[in-house]
Amino acid sequence: MVVHEPLRDLLQRERAGDQPAAVSVSEEPRTLDQFDIAGRSALVTGAASGIGLAYAEAMAEAGAKVTITDIDAEGAAREAARFTDQGYEARWESCDVSDLDQVAQAFDNHVAAYGGCDIAFANAGLDVGNGFWSPEDERNPAGQIDVFPKDSWDKSIGINLTGVFHTLREAARVMKANEGNGQRRGGSIVITSSNAAEVNEAIVGVPYMAAKAGVKHFMRHAAYELAAHGIRVNAIAPGPFVTNIGDGWVKKNPKAKEAWDKLVPVGRMAETYQIKPLALLLASDAGSYMTGSHVMIDGGMQLGPIKPLND
Repeated sequence: MVVHEPLRDLLQRERAGDQPAAVSVSEEPRTLDQFDIAGRSALVTGAASGIGLAYAEAMAEAGAKVTITDIDAEGAAREAARFTDQGYEARWESCDVSDLDQVAQAFDNHVAAYGGCDIAFANAGLDVGNGFWSPEDERNPAGQIDVFPKDSWDKSIGINLTGVFHTLREAARVMKANEGNGQRRGGSIVITSSNAAEVNEAIVGVPYMAAKAGVKHFMRHAAYELAAHGIRVNAIAPGPFVTNIGDGWVKKNPKAKEAWDKLVPVGRMAETYQIKPLALLLASDAGSYMTGSHVMIDGGMQLGPIKPLND
């Protein structure tokens, strides 16, 4: 786990009263305090690796109790054990987000363990293949609409769109249950979208593009509806990150990474640790006035046309 020691240590000193009080000109919360989520709990789907694991790490580092869920039960158990070994409070659940019953059970078990749910990340996703253009900079016959396999479409939509619906549905259910005695505890839901929701990318498979575009508008609708319950809903839209999606194709192919690096205006793909501060912003009180936001973190790829991979 990549631990941001200065943030964690500073928050711990603040809680213990060891840090000298900063001079304040008002009674408003101090900036750093708004990122503190100590005592809260977070459930993250697809958290055995990649961006989901980075979300879980960010939540634990800032003080939250974490449930790591993934269809990869072995990976989820391994990461939860690693968190625990490093002094964090964590547990795991095996969960296929395309199955509503499994998602509901994961949330129920989380609430039973931690007494509620304050933060949920609808992150689980998968890539079922390239679009009509290949990484070798030529047309990809297998990725074209007229021959694209229906079972691949169904699988992608089932995880990347319906799985997000299942996660939001159950997160809203348990977060609404936080209300009572005239108090509104609310919560924060963060969805992993993609810059593919905004920009047509020829090498990205058509169901992935469609699912992420659907996720963006579904997020906005959910934010509109759930605001009355104190539940914020936002989405993070990553560009090219080095993860295990697509069977870790970029990790296994250095030339592919070099090609992707050339596509990005800032000149490089992102590593997953770079998404952590944004995740914490949206999950914590620091983002308390943000809901319905689709936040791009893509190195500027949405700013201009994509050049050929071998340019």
